[in-house]
Amino acid sequence: MGISLVKGQKVDLTKGNAGLTKVIVGLGWDPAEVKGGFFGLKKAANVDCDASAILLDENGKLSGEKNLVCFYNKQSGCNSVVHTGDNITGEGDGDDEQIIVQLDRVPAGIHKILCIVNIYECESRKQDFGMIKSAFIRIVNPSNNQELIRFNLTDNYAGKTALIVGELYRHNGEWKFNAIGEGTHAAHVDILARQYQ
Repeated sequence: MGISLVKGQKVDLTKGNAGLTKVIVGLGWDPAEVKGGFFGLKKAANVDCDASAILLDENGKLSGEKNLVCFYNKQSGCNSVVHTGDNITGEGDGDDEQIIVQLDRVPAGIHKILCIVNIYECESRKQDFGMIKSAFIRIVNPSNNQELIRFNLTDNYAGKTALIVGELYRHNGEWKFNAIGEGTHAAHVDILARQYQ
């Protein structure tokens, strides 16, 4: 059983897990129910959430467009971070999108990997994170499918169109995870990424 995190909590990933060189970052969500329909509730319109990873240097800067890993750029320039594919509905159990991080291959110049979720075409569809529920991020050891940590996002994110969910970061030669859970108004991951240039 993994550790269940609260917002702002930081935990070690590799220090207590000798030999952990690769992790799966799983992100999931479900459409919220809205008023209406036969029983007074109906499923909200499909909200197409997109998971992304932004690789940052020691100054917290994005050092090249290949260091933004998302649905249209599925791997980092160094091939250490790979997006496994786009899920446009959030339907079903478990992870809706996954990002694989080969920790031992992340270049020394990369100090943080931000994990982001944003809503595709949020402006034209008039959608925000008030229209989803049960959002989470979890870190899994793929060698044994053990869930190491889970962070359930329980804040009210109504009106927000992007979430900085958490970050993997280096500390004294080890990898740690920080549960951030911060909502913002970036309409597209590219706009959010520009804040780190």
